[in-house]
Amino acid sequence: MSDENDASFLASHQAWRDPAGVVAQWQDAGAVDSSLLEADVTGPWWQILAEAGVTLLVSREYEHLVLALSMASGSPDVSYLRLPHPSGLAFDPARGEVHVASTRNPNVLYTLRPADGLLPRRDLGSKGTAGRVLMPSSARFLPGSTYLHDLAMIGSHLHGCAVGDNAIVAFPAGDDSQRVWWPSCIEGAAGADFGLNHLQLNGIAAGASLAESYFTASKDDLVGARPGQIDFAVEGRGVVFSGASRLPVVRGLTRPHSPRFVGGALWVANSGYGSIVSCAKDGGPEVVARLPGWTRGLCALGNLAIVGTSRIIPRFRTYAPGLEPDKCVCGLHAVDVETGRVIASLIWPAGNQIFAIEAVPSGIIDRLPFDGIDRQPDAEQTLFYAWRTASRNVGGN
Repeated sequence: MSDENDASFLASHQAWRDPAGVVAQWQDAGAVDSSLLEADVTGPWWQILAEAGVTLLVSREYEHLVLALSMASGSPDVSYLRLPHPSGLAFDPARGEVHVASTRNPNVLYTLRPADGLLPRRDLGSKGTAGRVLMPSSARFLPGSTYLHDLAMIGSHLHGCAVGDNAIVAFPAGDDSQRVWWPSCIEGAAGADFGLNHLQLNGIAAGASLAESYFTASKDDLVGARPGQIDFAVEGRGVVFSGASRLPVVRGLTRPHSPRFVGGALWVANSGYGSIVSCAKDGGPEVVARLPGWTRGLCALGNLAIVGTSRIIPRFRTYAPGLEPDKCVCGLHAVDVETGRVIASLIWPAGNQIFAIEAVPSGIIDRLPFDGIDRQPDAEQTLFYAWRTASRNVGGN
């Protein structure tokens, strides 16, 4: 073999050796700028997570990061998994799974499961793995035009916002995605228009059924400029649709996201004004809290709500008429449900955009595969070589 051929072989031989790249199908996935993970904390942030006994999963879409924040070990722990442009997150407590929407072309729906140890391999000896690590289990590819955003469990099935279709899709086990709900405003004499993103239908407040759920969109008509176009007039165009009537029940929002039920009330991130609002069914939205950034990402945590804020994408500054873009930060905020007061915050100074936040019990999941402070290549290789979940029984037991 010539030296040139030998060098080519060695380069090919060494490629795709990093598990981070194999999972994301992206060779540079293991290269993370450490500044993206450095955070400033105010208030009892880590104490809140410890007392709640939860691991927070956070998708930071433009940094292509899913983060896990936990106190399960007794001290702050930050871990990550890199995926292309992650957006929606959904925890399925019945199966102990986490679903992640990856919104590039094509879209990918990742399913992650916690490892409960290593397979009894003779070539590993007594090596083990600590904690309950959330590991990639499967990936389902979807057309890029699906434009998959928010995810939620409605009943026993995973559902997602197919923003490109103006519809909600369900993901039955072992079957293709199915359109199961859409607002009446996209229907006309020729039927429903699934061929163009008219509404930016991007948020799910999951009830026990579709009829008991609510959905957010940036507008409710098929006229004029569309969300995503620079000349789209955002002010007050946003709505909340009722799953039962398929009609708007709340109006006057500006680029709403992340509707969730918090303390029995429907809360929505009114992103363009950096606020969280409570939406009464028989009245307009009431501001609960104002925060320093584009509000998106929301989950309930006892008497607190964890809310994400993001920076403003420069070309979309007009989409945030209620914010000062240069003062916006990327971070998480613990908001008192009763008073709207911010109790604690975690800010990533080099961060950019947060899409979703999901709280899962630390007794089920306490970290992701890659350490946010100091990667452990040998331990990572062992983990990906022989990880095992509770559903992957050994010896038929």
